[in-house]
Amino acid sequence: MARLPRLTLPGYPHHIIQRGNNRQAIFATPADYQFLLDLLRENANKFEVHVHAYVLMSNHFHILATPQIADGLSKMMQAVGRSYVRYFNRTQQRTGTLWEGRYKSTVIQTDRYLLACMAYIDLNPVRAGLVSQAQDYPWSSHRHYLGLNVDRLVKPHALFWALGNTPFAREAAYAEMVRAGINPVQLAALTESALHGWALGEPAFVADLQKGTQRRLAKVSAGRPLSVGIL
Repeated sequence: MARLPRLTLPGYPHHIIQRGNNRQAIFATPADYQFLLDLLRENANKFEVHVHAYVLMSNHFHILATPQIADGLSKMMQAVGRSYVRYFNRTQQRTGTLWEGRYKSTVIQTDRYLLACMAYIDLNPVRAGLVSQAQDYPWSSHRHYLGLNVDRLVKPHALFWALGNTPFAREAAYAEMVRAGINPVQLAALTESALHGWALGEPAFVADLQKGTQRRLAKVSAGRPLSVGIL
């Protein structure tokens, strides 16, 4: 089956995943993680993409971001991907591909899934068994939202600001949300949409998006059950 083109809509949050080829490691040293973050910050600013959350895992990374212009997200990801592969191949004295094909991206309904997606991203290292608390993992945006450091890559969404009237109130509310975790239904929905590129939201949200594109935004027939694992 031909793969569906990615749907990218300015002004909507997108959940993005980029994996290493054959699930191989894409980071070898702490400097590699920092280099990718620097590339993301530089190109997010250049191509007008607001990055709300991220996590860098050993063989993949997640980003939650809202592009402000139509081609901003694709240009950011292409620039980051190409620059990082050149850097990684040079420093590791390797050649060839690093990524498992093109990045995956899905549009999500802001009011229903944005905060859940942030928590999903923050809890990735916990689900993987790398840390017991999200705040203990150094390569994510979670510590920024707890007020433990200042991350210049991160632009909080308006929904985060609405969690409280003071920085302390917002930080406490978000910390409690992450500690509570996300329910299995949300976990499955976020996983499936990320893997397959379906728009994620209520039926009316998806139907409204569908009016503006010929690209299919939801699966139309049942297939084999999807496994819900660590992304």
